[in-house]
Amino acid sequence: MRTAFGRRSTLLSRFDPRVLLGWYTVLAILPWFLSNKFVLLGLLVPVLVLTFSSKVSPLVLFILGLGLVSEISYILIGSLLFGGSLDAVWPLMTLTLKLLIISLASIAVFNSMDPERFSDALLSLGVPGQFSFGVSYGYRMLPILIEEYHNLFYSFRLRGKAPGNRGLLGWRSLVYLVRTAVCTFYPLMLNTAKRTRTTVEALEVKGFTYALASPEARKLKLAYLRVGAADIAFLGISLLYLIALCVGGHWVSF
Repeated sequence: MRTAFGRRSTLLSRFDPRVLLGWYTVLAILPWFLSNKFVLLGLLVPVLVLTFSSKVSPLVLFILGLGLVSEISYILIGSLLFGGSLDAVWPLMTLTLKLLIISLASIAVFNSMDPERFSDALLSLGVPGQFSFGVSYGYRMLPILIEEYHNLFYSFRLRGKAPGNRGLLGWRSLVYLVRTAVCTFYPLMLNTAKRTRTTVEALEVKGFTYALASPEARKLKLAYLRVGAADIAFLGISLLYLIALCVGGHWVSF
């Protein structure tokens, strides 16, 4: 949860979040309608550059790479086991390219957007205020809840007594850990309820409900969102690059 959390020093973070959401939506949908590998590889190159410029955590890239390697491996093994050959692997790589483009685009975009900017972009696009706030609140709360769960789990282990005899293949220790993990959820739910009540009371004191219904308050909240020349240039360059890829894919197909 902490490996991608709104870096403000990246290239994509300089653009309006609504522009980023629109750009990402196109990249999330368009690859499913493409089968030309020249076009897909051409889309992959700038997405890779933007991903590395977004200072993504190596852990995220490692997990993504591990998933792609496993997928390619089972495609290769499946082709060889069911009477296929290595020639059948290349056509099957089309799906892998599509998933890689979409995954890297999502990592680059959401690694460069703060929860507040993401929430304000949704609110500006007409999404209900309760939902947009819930997205921002979830971004903020999930890492806290995970950390608190770990603290409670370790507290139970410190105050508990592990089985002296681990049993065959350590099954008693496994049962002990599972039981501790389940028991940890009860105080976590109680603490979450307390946090939620405190948050609701704080929001109401600050006029949260009125701000959702007031056009003036919404306008003031979203006043900093502006589509500037850099955003238009980014979209224009992306569009021209896509057109060039489509033209090149008409002549080059593999």
